Amino acid sequence: MSERTPLLHYRLSTSVNEQSGEHQPCLAREAVEQSPAVSRRKSAHHSRPKKLSTFFGVVIPTLLSMFSVVVFLRIGFVVGQCGLYQAIAMFLVAYFIISMTVLSVCAISTNGALDAGGAYYMISRALGPEFGGSLGVMFFLANVCSSALYILGLVEAIVATFGLPEDGVSPAGSLQVLPAGYWWSLLYATGILLLCLLVCLVGAEIYAKASFIIFLVVMLVLATIFISFFAVRPRTILLPAAPPIHNSTGPQPPTMANFTGFKLNTLLGNLDADYAVDYTTGTMMSFATVFAVMFNGCTGIMAGSNMSGDLKNPSYSIPRGTITAVIFTFIIYNLLSLMVACSCDRILLQRDYSFLRDINVWNPLVTVGVYSSTMSAAMSNLIGASRILYALARDDLFGTVLSPAKKTSRNGNPWVSVLLSWFLVQLVLFTGKLNTIASIVTIFFLLVYAAVDLACLALEWASAPNFRPTFRYFTWHTCVLGIVGCAVMMFLINSIYASASIAFMLLLLLLIHYLSPTSSWGYISQALIFHQVRKYLLMLDVRKDHVKFWRPQVLLMVSNPRSSVGLITFINDIKKSGLYVLGHVLLGDLDTLPSDPLQCRYDSWLSLVDHLNIKAFVNLTLADSVRHGVQHLLFISGLGGMRPNTLVLGFYDDCTPKDKLTDHNLADATVPTQDPEDERPPYHFPALRASIDGNGENGKVMGPQEYVAVIADAMKMLKNVALARYFHQFDRASTISSSPGKGALYVDVWPVNLLRPDSSSYVDTCSLFLLQLACVLNMVRAWRHARLRLFLCVEEGRSLRGSEAKLGQLLKELRIKANVYTVPWDQQVALHWQRQGEAGKQRPSHQSRREEEEGLGKMGLFEEEEEGDDDYVNSFPSNATRLSDEYLSAVNRLILEQARPPPAVRFLYLPRPPADTRRYTAYLRQLDLLTKDLGPTLLIHGVTPVLTTDL
Repeated sequence: MSERTPLLHYRLSTSVNEQSGEHQPCLAREAVEQSPAVSRRKSAHHSRPKKLSTFFGVVIPTLLSMFSVVVFLRIGFVVGQCGLYQAIAMFLVAYFIISMTVLSVCAISTNGALDAGGAYYMISRALGPEFGGSLGVMFFLANVCSSALYILGLVEAIVATFGLPEDGVSPAGSLQVLPAGYWWSLLYATGILLLCLLVCLVGAEIYAKASFIIFLVVMLVLATIFISFFAVRPRTILLPAAPPIHNSTGPQPPTMANFTGFKLNTLLGNLDADYAVDYTTGTMMSFATVFAVMFNGCTGIMAGSNMSGDLKNPSYSIPRGTITAVIFTFIIYNLLSLMVACSCDRILLQRDYSFLRDINVWNPLVTVGVYSSTMSAAMSNLIGASRILYALARDDLFGTVLSPAKKTSRNGNPWVSVLLSWFLVQLVLFTGKLNTIASIVTIFFLLVYAAVDLACLALEWASAPNFRPTFRYFTWHTCVLGIVGCAVMMFLINSIYASASIAFMLLLLLLIHYLSPTSSWGYISQALIFHQVRKYLLMLDVRKDHVKFWRPQVLLMVSNPRSSVGLITFINDIKKSGLYVLGHVLLGDLDTLPSDPLQCRYDSWLSLVDHLNIKAFVNLTLADSVRHGVQHLLFISGLGGMRPNTLVLGFYDDCTPKDKLTDHNLADATVPTQDPEDERPPYHFPALRASIDGNGENGKVMGPQEYVAVIADAMKMLKNVALARYFHQFDRASTISSSPGKGALYVDVWPVNLLRPDSSSYVDTCSLFLLQLACVLNMVRAWRHARLRLFLCVEEGRSLRGSEAKLGQLLKELRIKANVYTVPWDQQVALHWQRQGEAGKQRPSHQSRREEEEGLGKMGLFEEEEEGDDDYVNSFPSNATRLSDEYLSAVNRLILEQARPPPAVRFLYLPRPPADTRRYTAYLRQLDLLTKDLGPTLLIHGVTPVLTTDL
């Protein structure tokens, strides 16, 4: 054999990753309803024969992938550089890292039925299509490059042994007869790849048989190596020629070394580390570089799980076969290290990486072992790459691009995927040498191992009841150790390549996230979110609520989303990161219905939430009346400390609703689609009512009496109430875009009970609640350029300075920036008192001042004197029913006159409903006259303090 052989073999062993990756099974199969096409595809897949046993399908591929050329060419290198102590320590650390991943693989593979796909299948079904798809692509590319690397390394070894010398003349009797050169090497590599292709095209059975033959050859060579340590006598071995050292006047490297047999002195000389220059590359070795080279030989643990789709019983075979192979290789590596340290001097180990051939009882056997193991690794990576590509194609993560790769033969072999993988390997072979890619391929494999650990960790932390693997020898600690170990090894091998690999994975993740369709596999992120949300909800103690941290938590009652788009989007702005619930009441009695009619409606509502891009929950209820349904939702919506504190209702009027969902994809799809693969969610929102139907009815599901009763019920439950009128005219996009300049958008606030002109207080609880909501709206990004206009209604003869000073101080203390406008309304108040008479005209001024003082006192701006007056905030307006239409119309005109320019939205004070339920209709009519033609308006009533000046 030529003296170049050790150099070429060492380059093969240091630049090639033995990892064969593919795809693996996953967790429990989803119990979801599948379309007929999907069911047929799965039934056809599961009807394919799976004939490989544990030994042939898992043990042999894993053993060959982990051994490859390492057992023949790297053992001496590791012991010669590091010494026996550090060599054993390296194997312990390396096997500890891969063992943590093996435990994760075993746990996931025993958690239910498995399918073809290996690591990709495991990761995608656990972490979702984004992680699974991105790492699947990386795993596929890594297998393609690894297969090419092994083939090129095998060609280099063959040419080094049988290739013609550089002068083209073969010595007499020599076996060096093969032509050398780039194109000849490419021809040899193509021939070897075609042989691998033929084996993989026939199917998994012939691959298993070929692997078994190679396994027997490798075991035979290993047996002769162990026998040779005892049978071969001590001898002197000629070392391969080292590269010349230019401009060196020092001693030349030795040309001879000794195989001493088992001697204590030899063992003592090989115990400690003695790092030296690598004679093949001329670089100085260190612990990190040797460990990185050695660790490549300890990978390959996924080779067995890659065959999951071809195994008789994957859940049984993968854990037992993988663990058996890992233990066996660990024992062999350590035994060989010990025997090498006891019988070979340091010079031989450092200067001849193919010394096992020279001390073997029959020298050609080691060469045969190197060729066989390399050929096996190339086939393993090729068939692994094809299985990954097939699984990616079946999952439709990349649309129709990979559709041809779904085709299989009668026995289930994905022959198109095999051909595509072969074609890519052939392209890689044209590069000739791939030493620069070898490190990043290894890092790709380590990244996949870390992802498997992460998948198992996520399943364990999620505490999902269906995660019940029969393999229980793992904890979340082992998963974390596996992740950390893989990450450390990635950056130890090459920190630049590791960073680039992670960046490439994230790029693929984003592409798949935005381009791939939604899958029905189940997302572990949902389970983790549920676990964490439940934990933090339990920590959210309502007894620790404080006014400083108050935020709106809104229940918006929606009768028909088609006419409520403007209101839904506006309330989404005003919620200030609080709870937002869309509520709907369906009238009916469950006793008279065959099933719950609400379940089929949730998809439509959730699709509406997605379409409008709002952050809201959906809560539907079935009740015999709207009033009872709203009571249900107010009682049960939310959890723990996250419960609605504000009820928002649409206004009760006769305005004709407008359908805002007729565009895009939210049309009423009541007719089922004919395409079984069409997964578009149905929308069952009914058509909008007309203003007045043919029978003279308004088509509403409740009357004005019940509507006002709903408002009263909410206030009894200490919920804030807002009535939204004319929001069918509100379009958020046009409102925001039409006011690009600062100050062009206005929000008007009228913090006075306009139905009580005898009580013009602006600092009671309700008025302060208006100010808070207006300020919250102004804090939203889209509304930050809007200006708040605060209108203060005053009567002639009252002290304006005192009121304005108090109001200015209040706004300053509350950090609210608003423009205050004083609005004289003597004429309007006069219309009111003409109806009321002059009897009680003196009391209102005193009462009004008391209300201001009480409100400021609650804010810490006014010291209250002790008096026994009842709290006005909780009282009903006694004269609300006596307001004249002329007064209400005059106030309505006053509001319209102040709107120059008109605001985007108005906030008005909502009085409490009267205590006498017979006056509900008159109360509602007064609100109708007050807000007529005002545009988008919120009538707001607050029942709880929401502002404070405390730090």
